[in-house]
Formats: sequence, structure tokens, C-alpha cells
Amino acid sequence: MPGKSATATRTTAAAEGDVTVLLIGMRINHFWAVHHWLPVFLAMPRMLRELAKAPERGLLHHVLLTASPRTYYVVQYWESKEKLYRYAHSPDTFHHRAWAVINGKERKGKVRGHVGLWHEAYVVPEGSYESIYADMPAFGLAAAHGRVSPERRGKRARDRFAYRSAKAADAAVARAERRVVAPGEAPDGV
Repeated sequence: MPGKSATATRTTAAAEGDVTVLLIGMRINHFWAVHHWLPVFLAMPRMLRELAKAPERGLLHHVLLTASPRTYYVVQYWESKEKLYRYAHSPDTFHHRAWAVINGKERKGKVRGHVGLWHEAYVVPEGSYESIYADMPAFGLAAAHGRVSPERRGKRARDRFAYRSAKAADAAVARAERRVVAPGEAPDGV
């Protein structure tokens, strides 16, 4: 990563709570149909610039990647799925205008087969993700949420998976303290 210095140590992401990840991309199906795929290709950097100027919208970090000369995608880390949805549906964003154009062309049958579009969104609960970075600058989840030494989360992957933030630990204790009442049975003290 140009301009980023590597850390000569091991770190892990400082993420706490649920993590929202969006994978979004395109595939060029016909290279000769430049007039169909180039506007799509150029739309993502424009959306990312728009989001960089408005951090309150919730994009924490992104990584641009390619899977082949035909397939390009972005891994995005968001504050929450609610902020991701809000951005995607907000009429004042470039995303909304771009999708209106694409949907209009699709209804008219003008883009079928020339360019493929896809996305996958995940909300990963705390305890269902872990990370390790060796001699790396902040990358991926660590670039989105910061990084800490593995000792704060666990030296082994199973320990990092088992890590619970104070908020999550308090919620687990509260759930354990509530007594589940079987049907037809009165709660204690009644």
C-alpha cells in the first residue's frame, strides 16, 4: 500500500460489537461494449468520494480489488447495516441516481448481458469474526476499526473468536439473569 508504513509486529482488529461488511462489484461481460460498462466502472469511485466527504453516512473503510481482468469489486466496512441501507436508499446520493439510470436501462433491455453487477452484505455478530495482521499497515477490518495487540484479544484465533466487548458481556449477563418461564408456570415471587 503506497504511503502506508508496515508495523513490524502482530496486531488484530479493535472491532467491537457487530461488523457490517458489503462486497460490491461488477463484471465486464463484453469488453467491446465500453459505452455500457465504463459508466458503471466509473460510478464506484464517485460514490466512494461522496462517502469520504460525508463520514457521518457510516462508511468506515474500503478496499478496491480485482478478481480478474473482467471482475472488479470493493470490500466496504460500515458502522451499521442501518447506515448502509440509509445511504443506498437516500435520494440525495449519487448511488440513488446511478441505480435509477441502470434500472431504467434494464427496463428498456439496453444493458442485458454487457455488464454484470452484484453485491453481498453481511452483518457479522461479535464472536463470529477474528483477525491477525503480521508486519502489515492497518488493513481491512483493522483499517476500519483500528488495531490492538493480540494480547488484548487473544494470541490464538479461538481466543479472538471468544473475545466479547464489555457491552456484549453485560448483555450476556443480563440475559442469563432473566429466568425463562415454562408455559403454565408462574415466575418466581408470584
